[in-house]
Amino acid sequence: MSKTYQYDLQVKKEHLDALEHVNNVQYLQWVQEIAGAHWEALTEKETDSYGIWVVRSHKIDYKRPAKQNDWLTLKTHVALTQGFLSERIVKIYFKDTPTLVALCTTQWCYLDASTQKLLRIPNEIQRLFS
Repeated sequence: MSKTYQYDLQVKKEHLDALEHVNNVQYLQWVQEIAGAHWEALTEKETDSYGIWVVRSHKIDYKRPAKQNDWLTLKTHVALTQGFLSERIVKIYFKDTPTLVALCTTQWCYLDASTQKLLRIPNEIQRLFS
């Protein structure tokens, strides 16, 4: 699975913690935002005919601190889908460099939108990611 989605952003003061680095919670916010933006781009914002995604787990490895005014590039793709689970990777780099700031692996569960019960990821959705 290889459809990649990305965008750039600039670190603002409100993204920082007491050490003047990007706050851990902010990284999670960005991870969820890019996942949602990627999903909307893949489905052309017509998400009503699909199920819903909920997070099962996040794992973040922090490589370098990002600070106010740094420009970052966030890149995401779905690495695999199996049953009702999908694994999404988000890599955050200093913009225009190969320097990795953070790497996040998130497991998402696919649910039926009306019952909110686990649902096997349909082939149609698997094709969206590949």
